Amino acid sequence: MKILYVEDNEMNRDMLSRRLSRRGYEVLLAFDGQAGLDMMKSEKPDLVLMDMGLPVVDGWDATTQAKADPEISSIPIIALTAHALESDKQKALDCGADDFDTKPVAVSYTHLRAHET
Repeated sequence: MKILYVEDNEMNRDMLSRRLSRRGYEVLLAFDGQAGLDMMKSEKPDLVLMDMGLPVVDGWDATTQAKADPEISSIPIIALTAHALESDKQKALDCGADDFDTKPVAVSYTHLRAHET
């Protein structure tokens, strides 16, 4: 399974990408929302982990744009944010995210498997 992890924080990116790689996932990295959108189109990942607080294009807008683009709209996106408020979860789902998790991510691999094709 190929996972695109869109995260601007180097420590978060390094920690989670290493954990996913050790579990056998192929991990692609993007550092801002625009790069994430570009990689979704070029790499066609099976799943996207999208931080919401990103530079250039934030995760809210990147998710909205991805779900509006027929070329990549079917790629599942799990929104990630440090905010655990129910309103943040609802905002992510309203943008088109398929699922939501808070940071720091204690990845439930069941969470990922639910999105495997």
